[in-house]
Order: sequence, then C-alpha cells, then structure tokens
Amino acid sequence: MSRELIQVIQQISRERQIEIDVLIEAIESAFLSAAKKRFAQDEVFISHLNRETGDINLFKVFEVVKNVSSPKTQLDIKEALKYCSDAKIGSSVEVMVEMSDFSRIAAQTAKHVILQKVKEAERDNIYNEYKDKKGCLINGIFDHREKGNAVIDLGKIETVIADKELISHETFKRGERIRAYIIDVTKSPNKGPQLILSRTHPGFVAKLFEMEVPEISEGIVVIKGVVREAGERTKIAVHSKDKDIDPVGACVGIRGSRVQSIVRELKGEKIDIIRWSEDPSIFIQNALSPAEILKINFHKTEGMAKLVVSDKFLSLAIGKKGQNARLASKLTGWKIDIKSETETEEEWRMEKIKLEQARIDLTQIPGIGPSVAAKLLDIGIRSLKELVNTDISSITNIQGIGKLKAAQILKNAEEYLNRISRGGGKE
Repeated sequence: MSRELIQVIQQISRERQIEIDVLIEAIESAFLSAAKKRFAQDEVFISHLNRETGDINLFKVFEVVKNVSSPKTQLDIKEALKYCSDAKIGSSVEVMVEMSDFSRIAAQTAKHVILQKVKEAERDNIYNEYKDKKGCLINGIFDHREKGNAVIDLGKIETVIADKELISHETFKRGERIRAYIIDVTKSPNKGPQLILSRTHPGFVAKLFEMEVPEISEGIVVIKGVVREAGERTKIAVHSKDKDIDPVGACVGIRGSRVQSIVRELKGEKIDIIRWSEDPSIFIQNALSPAEILKINFHKTEGMAKLVVSDKFLSLAIGKKGQNARLASKLTGWKIDIKSETETEEEWRMEKIKLEQARIDLTQIPGIGPSVAAKLLDIGIRSLKELVNTDISSITNIQGIGKLKAAQILKNAEEYLNRISRGGGKE
C-alpha cells in the first residue's frame, strides 16, 4: 500500500460523493475479512490505514497471561513486553502481521468489500437525496420504453414511470426532457432506492400550478382540491386569501398564458379552474359552470345533492359519458344527481297523480276523511299496503288521532285491503 491508495480513495470520494471515512472503514474491514479467512476463527485482529502514507497494517490481538494455554491467542508477559513496554497480565497487546502471508486473499477481499461499500454508500446518498422530495416534481431525460414503462435517466440513477402512471397516448423521443410527480421514495436492500413517479396523479397538476402561479407559491392563492381523469380533464378548486386577488384569474394568467403552459405539459388535457366556496350550493354551481343550476336539494344523510338544470344545459352539466358530473362530485364531496327541468316537471306531475290516487284510496277506508288522509300523506304513507304495515305509534303522532282511533284505522284498512284482494280488485 502507498500514497496511491490515498489518491484512489480521494478520487472515489469526489466522483461518487462518498465520505472518505466510509471508504477507509471499508478497506480496514476488507483486511479483517481476509484475516478471518486466512487464520483461525478464534483469533482476533484489528486493521489500521495510515491516512498520510496510505500504508495499511493488520495487527493480531493477544491476551497477556502468566501461563500460555492457547498460543494462537495468548502471550506470556515476557514475550508481550517485546511488543508493548507497559504490557501486564490481563491486558492485551497488538502484534503486526506480515502482509505477504495473505496479500492475494486480502487484495481480492478488499476489492469485493470496497465495491460493496461503494455501492451501499451510493444507494444511501441517493436515498437521502430524494427521501424528502416526496410530493415534489422531478425532471429527467426519457431514454426508452420497456414493457410499456418509461425508463427515465435522472443523472445519478435510472428509474421508470409505470405505464399506468403515464398520460394515455403521450409519446416521448429519446433524450426529451420529462417531468413527473414523486409519489413515494422507498428503499430496497436488493434494488436500492426506488422512486415511484407519476404523470397522472392529481398532485402533478397541483405542483405545475404552484410552479406557474406565483400567487400559489407565495400562499396568497390556495389550492383546495384537484381531481383528474388524466389525459382528458382536470378540475382544480382555488381560493384567494386576499379579496383583491381573483384566484381563477391568477391561475389563468394574461391571455391564458399560465394555464396554457400547464395544458401543453399535460398534452392538451382540459383544465377547469373553479372558485372554491364553503357554501356547497355555490361550490357545486361553480364546479358545473357554465351549466346553470335551477334548483338544488341536499340530502345530508345520504351525502346527495339533487340538481335541476334547464334542458339546454343538461348534456353540458353531465358531460361526455358523465365525466363532468363525476369530477364535480369528487371535487365537492357530494354525490350529484342531475335532472333536466322537463324531466323534473314530469316527475312532479306523476308524483301529483300518485298522491291524488293515494288520497282517493285512503278515503275509501271507514274512519278516514280528507283531513286524515292528507295527514297520512304528510307522514309518507302512499298506499293501503303502506298504511297496513305502518306502526301504530306513527299514526298516534298525528295530531288529533289517539290510540283507539289509530287502532281502528289500521283494523279498517286491513279489512278493506283483504276485501278488495279477495274480489280481485286493486288497492
């Protein structure tokens, strides 16, 4: 060994960005490994690399004893004093081992261990470089396709974007710059650091807007949500903390410059920029704009919003294959049911007919006049069968109907239903 070794260590450290201490430790470990292969397993060794000269020395450790019982691991005090002037019984001394005894084995082992340490250190460096970049964008160079996946050169490592994480139908030329979103960074003992990248993730769009819109990066405009059907359409909800700044206008840019830059990156994907509102009625209206909503009924227990739109806006509100309504539902968090004005009017007309028929049927029962029938309809009873199957407590809750009258109504209803059933009539 010589100063050439130190120069090699320094060169590897610079080129691979590995700490010199890590490389020196690897070399020292290599010689220890070689010693274990060359000598008995119960023998103890230490190694030391001189950082000035590049010389590496291997020392065998002996226990100082009065009477030697194991010559391979013990020295008597007289012999120990030859190597260490202050040796005493119970202490240990280090005796240099002649390198020529196992230089070939040591060199082979050293090479293997150093390469392994370099590989491990490189993997650790790469993992440490990327581990905190989850949720960020990364730039790479497209190399080729492999089983549908895009192989990307990031400089220090190659990684892939899985086919399912690529925007459909997009193509790249070899050497072309490609940008992706880091979903996760994992560490594998066999494969090293793995970057899970995506161009279809909603976070990809959010980060593109953060890059293009200074108001977002500065925290003035906030992204409240992003939903996508990658390659086709994205809806992004934005809100401004400053009442003087229009969040939608900020994201669109002058003459659409900002949003068009993002559309080009997404290979023409349509982007709807929506003004967020804490009022669900306004938020849903914005999410479906420019379709105009005539009426919204919320069913909170079901998480459902039932919408009525004019006939001319129905197809626009629903979108191609239901895409617009589907994305609006994901963005707002409400299940959205859209119907046209004509369809709703027809339903209302049919419902009115059903209610009228139910009122007529109910008044056929002894004890039920128009007033009681109306009250039964108000609690949701729409037929004779529903009345017969109604719990008596539901009827006694109606003002003016006590337990006796309720029981009589149910009895009369059951008898009437049985009578018309035997006669083959309809309820």
